[in-house]
Amino acid sequence: MSEPRTTTPTLDKDPAPPPPAVGGSGRFWSPRRVPAAAVAVLLLAGAGLLLYDIAAVRARHPAMHWRRALARQLAERPLDDTWVLTGAAVAAVLGLWLIALAVTPGLRHLLPMRRPHPDIRAALDREAASLLLRDRAVDVSGVRSVRVRMRRRRADVRAVSHFRPLDDVRADLDTVLADTVRGLGLDRPPALSLRVTRPGRKR
Repeated sequence: MSEPRTTTPTLDKDPAPPPPAVGGSGRFWSPRRVPAAAVAVLLLAGAGLLLYDIAAVRARHPAMHWRRALARQLAERPLDDTWVLTGAAVAAVLGLWLIALAVTPGLRHLLPMRRPHPDIRAALDREAASLLLRDRAVDVSGVRSVRVRMRRRRADVRAVSHFRPLDDVRADLDTVLADTVRGLGLDRPPALSLRVTRPGRKR
């Protein structure tokens, strides 16, 4: 009678580590629907009114009073006139504002995060990041209150300690906040600016 064979199960190899991040998400661009809609409506209304007046003149009707008055004012007023300079300044400011809207991404309250996959883009709200840093900071022994101001490149943390030496509290806060910032997974982790004071002192 043959002895039963025993087989030793083979252990699977360790699963492959997750792929590294492929880069940053980049700034998120605001659609800016309100400025675009306002400019489109104004241009459409102005172009429609001007085309109507031109068609009326072609049909041997007199031009509108506003166009005749504008042409007369442009012909008679010198270039250094106050109203001409004011109108030119307003037009220049509006043009610069539109150019700034076109070339800047906006959505400054969103902090881009690292991308674990090329098809995934994520961002963290700046207020949520501030709250997380504050919650981690108040858990440190000796910290009474914390105020955090999160910017795109820097996190300003102001803490008030009511006991323990300030150097010890500051060292613990440095460690805790640095770990928290790394855990946020941001594309460009902000630099920490930490200040610890006693109650009643000017911050």
